[in-house]
Amino acid sequence: MARVRITDLALRDGHQSLLATRMTLADMLPAAADLDQVGYWSLETWGGATFDTCIRFLNEDPWERIRALKKAMPHTPMQMLLRGQNLVGYRNYADDVVEAFVGLAAANGVDVFRIFDALNDPRNLRTSIRAVKHAGKHAQATLSYATTPWHTPDTYVALARELESMGADSLCVKDMAGLLKPNAAFDLVRALKQAVRLPIHVHSHATTGMSVATLLKAVEAGADLLDTTISALAMGTSHSPTETLVEILRDTPYDTGLDLGRLVRIAAHFREVRKRYRQFESSFLGADTRILIAQVPGGMLSNLESQLREQNALDKLDAVLGEIATVQKDFGYPPLVTPTSQIVGTQALLNVLFGHYKRLTAESRNLLVGNYGATPAPANPELVRQALAELKMEAPVTVRPADNLANELAGIEQELKTRLGAASVSREDVLTYAMFPQVALAFFQTRVKGPVVFAPPPDKPAKAAAAAPAGPARFTVNVDGRDYDVTHEPGRDGAAVTVDGTTFRLAVRPRDAEAGAAAPTPAAATADAPLETVEAPMPGTILKLARPEGSPVAAGETLLIMEALKMEMEIKTAKAGRVHYRVAPGETVKAGAALADVR
Repeated sequence: MARVRITDLALRDGHQSLLATRMTLADMLPAAADLDQVGYWSLETWGGATFDTCIRFLNEDPWERIRALKKAMPHTPMQMLLRGQNLVGYRNYADDVVEAFVGLAAANGVDVFRIFDALNDPRNLRTSIRAVKHAGKHAQATLSYATTPWHTPDTYVALARELESMGADSLCVKDMAGLLKPNAAFDLVRALKQAVRLPIHVHSHATTGMSVATLLKAVEAGADLLDTTISALAMGTSHSPTETLVEILRDTPYDTGLDLGRLVRIAAHFREVRKRYRQFESSFLGADTRILIAQVPGGMLSNLESQLREQNALDKLDAVLGEIATVQKDFGYPPLVTPTSQIVGTQALLNVLFGHYKRLTAESRNLLVGNYGATPAPANPELVRQALAELKMEAPVTVRPADNLANELAGIEQELKTRLGAASVSREDVLTYAMFPQVALAFFQTRVKGPVVFAPPPDKPAKAAAAAPAGPARFTVNVDGRDYDVTHEPGRDGAAVTVDGTTFRLAVRPRDAEAGAAAPTPAAATADAPLETVEAPMPGTILKLARPEGSPVAAGETLLIMEALKMEMEIKTAKAGRVHYRVAPGETVKAGAALADVR
């Protein structure tokens, strides 16, 4: 027996799970000295949603963050979460982008790369593992845990052997929803230890309340490494407390050897830091046992509740949860983790609201035809045929999806130079732009202002002076599981609303009666009435207008594409005529909002 090593997740998954990933570098660095001396195997500090959040909400350069953390904690390996061929974005990237990103991340301070694929398709990990090994860093390949008829210890053992043959240095069992039961953890870890020679790392969220017991049984079966989070950022949808596991294992053959005194100081620091992020605090802090039945990640469940509440359909939640199991089976039993959890959950919601597969999202179609990789089981053949027809494809993709992508890094660099009007750009900025083009451009303009600063909200709002003019109001709005920073500034002729750096002018329009306008005659109203007013089926953001304003459209033609629940949805017309849009790209709309008229 050997002592168990610990990876602490406070600087990434801890605050991502509980505080919407909003913690800034400035609130991490004061604890760096203690974090570096505790004795962790690694500290998870980068990847996942941190890259996106840094440039979207914090005005902080993610590359500067990892450099600063590495400088402040030189004795402890820095770890990141990498989505295989998706890197830290939400699409497959060509191999040259993957190789460049991994190489630059290693050069900037990442030592351990935890690499996962939502489908457990090892082909989607191959380039990342090779790039990590080329950089001389630690490649930890991941088994995304699921509870389906197609996910058994034998299937995980077969995958583990393949990942070992690809050069992985260790394996992680990633239990993203807290579904790994203690005895199942024992059986799985024991089977893996017998099958491969690699260290086994166990990652289990506390969402269902089982994680401490699960980690202990994994240790008994031979797990070498555990993920925990300092107690100030533990439990709820986060992870088991570091101090708890350290004390349970103390004076046993598995003793972690971690310095409890430093852990207590670290916890005290983050308890104070957490107060600054009260506005982003997760409302879920206990154990959600519904997930034991629904078998879905906690974040997915809260998003579904939010969507149904927006549409006054919260009574359909049980039906949606039941439909998730059907969709997961029809889609080939993918594990429910980013992005497949969003794909399956959104499709289940659409099925309940609009009919069984009457609307397939773009992501659903791509998953069914193999554009994300091979699903664990064969997908429903009728749905595959439907998706192929809608995508105008003749056959599903059977090769590694990235094999169909040409090298793109040089083109992305040239595009960024053109957009910025610059003769040269840094490689870090090129890769930031590759991940999130529109968000990156806005960030490059504001980066000089430095990161945002969060202060704890006052317990009681201070009274404003009677004569003080009304100033801009700042608040956060959550739409489809995503937070938007909103500023509302009133004015005589309307208001200015700024959403994530983009300002919209809202003009005041008097009512017809107040303006003295004559009511339209019935004849005039009839002549101008649209053949169809196309409405938003659910809340979302307009991404693209598919046809020019005023152009003729045929019945069944796509008018626009909107994003809802992080998925792309085509909005079609049932009538033929000319389209006249009521919205523009970038607008956020509610369910039932008028999007276009067809006359």
